[in-house]
Amino acid sequence: MKTKLFITLVVALLVLVVACKPNRDHHAMPVADEFVLPEVSDVVMYQVNPRVFAPSNSFKAITARIDSIHDLGINMIWIMPIYPIGEEKSKNSPYSVRDYKAVAPEYGTVDDLRKLVETCHEHGIGVILDWVANHTAWDNVWVQQHPDWYTHDSTGNIIFPPGTDWTDVADLNYDNKDMRAAMIDAMRYWVDSVGVDGFRCDVADQVPVDFWKEAITTLRKSAEPRHLVMLAEGANPDNFTAGFDLNYAWEFMGAIAQVMKDEAKVGKLVEVDKHEYKDLGPGKYKLRFTTNHDEATKASPITLYGGERASMAAFVATTMLHGGMLVYGSQEVGYPEPINFFHYVPVNWNANPALRNEYKKLIAIYNEHPSLRSSGKVVPFDDDQNNVLCFERVLNNDNVLVMVNVRGDAHNIEVPGMWAGRPARNLMTGETVELDRWITLQPYQYLLLYNK
Repeated sequence: MKTKLFITLVVALLVLVVACKPNRDHHAMPVADEFVLPEVSDVVMYQVNPRVFAPSNSFKAITARIDSIHDLGINMIWIMPIYPIGEEKSKNSPYSVRDYKAVAPEYGTVDDLRKLVETCHEHGIGVILDWVANHTAWDNVWVQQHPDWYTHDSTGNIIFPPGTDWTDVADLNYDNKDMRAAMIDAMRYWVDSVGVDGFRCDVADQVPVDFWKEAITTLRKSAEPRHLVMLAEGANPDNFTAGFDLNYAWEFMGAIAQVMKDEAKVGKLVEVDKHEYKDLGPGKYKLRFTTNHDEATKASPITLYGGERASMAAFVATTMLHGGMLVYGSQEVGYPEPINFFHYVPVNWNANPALRNEYKKLIAIYNEHPSLRSSGKVVPFDDDQNNVLCFERVLNNDNVLVMVNVRGDAHNIEVPGMWAGRPARNLMTGETVELDRWITLQPYQYLLLYNK
C-alpha cells in the first residue's frame, strides 16, 4: 500500500513539474540569456533590405554578414518586411503582405530567421521587424474570409488606401475589433516564437492611435521581462502617447537636404532640431537619417547631397546634433545608384573601404561619447555667414564640439570662447590641436573635437 502511495505521489509531482515548466517547443522564443537590448537613447540602427544581400536565401546571407555589421558599431537592425508578397495586382512590393505569420520563400524559412535573430543577439544586436498594419495584399486570406475587416466604397467594393497610388494593397478597417485582435495576435507571434525585439511600424500615422496603444501595451506585457523597441514611421506626436519609443525625423531630413543644396541657411537645422524635440518628453527620441529605403529609390545619398564628401557632412550634421542614428545598408560602401527595393539589387560590400572605415570611426565616436547620443545637451553656436553648423554636446564631463561646413567652398568660423586657445583632441585622427580664435574648414569638412 505504501509503495503504491509513493508511486502515486511521484507521478503527481512529475505531472506538476511538467505543467509548470515554461513552453520551449519549436515555436517558443529562443533564449539568449546574455543579450541585453540597448537603451533607446543609445540605439545605432542599421536598416536591412534583404534584397541587396542575395537574390534568394537572404536570411542566410544577412546572417553571414552580421560580423561585418557588428564591426561597423551597430547595435540594432531593422529588417524590412519578410512576409510572403501578394501576387494579385502585385508590384512585387514587400509592403504587400499576403500572410502575417509566414516568411517569403525568396528570403528563406522561419528557422533561418530564428538563426539570424540568435546570431544578432550573440553579437549584442537587437532585431526589429517591419510591420505593415495599414493594409494587406489583395490575396491575403483575410480578404476572402473576413471582407468586413476592410474599408469599402459606396458600392461595397474593398478599396486601396485613400489618397495614395498603392493599388497593390487593400485598406484595412480599424473600426473592426476582430481585425484588431488578429493583427495584435500576428505581431505577438514574431515576438513569442522568433524572439524579435520590437517593430518598425509602417505608415504609423495612418493607423488609429488607440490601436497602437492597445497593441504596444499587449506586446510589452506579453514579452516581459524582455524589453521591446517600437519605432513609428511617422511624425505624429501621438505616436509617443501610444507608447512608441521613436518616430521619424522627416522634418530634419527635409531640412538637411535643403541646407546642403544651399536652399536654406544652416541655422534652420538648429531650429528644426528644437521643433522636433519640443515637448517630446523623457525617453522619447527622433530617428535621424540621411537616407532610407524610400529615399534611396530616388537617389543615393552621394547624389542627393552633391558628392561623397557632402554626403558625409550631411551624415555628421544629422546624427551628431541630437542622436537617433540610422544607417541604410549600402550607404556605408557608397553605393552610387538608386536602389529599387521592389527588386534584387546586388551591392558590392567590399567597395569603397575608406568610406566604410569613415562610417566606422564616426559610429565608434558616437558610441564612446554619451554626450553625442540623444541624452546629451545641445549647445548651438551662431555662424553669421550660415555656412558652418557649430554646436557643443554636453553630458556631465563629456564635452564634444562639432563643426560641419555644409558648403562646397572653404569657410572661416570663430571658435567658441570656451574652446579657443585650449588644446582639444580631434576624435577622427586622435591628434591634439591648439585651437586659435578662428578656424578654416575646407569644403564639406567636419571636425569633432573633445575636451574633457
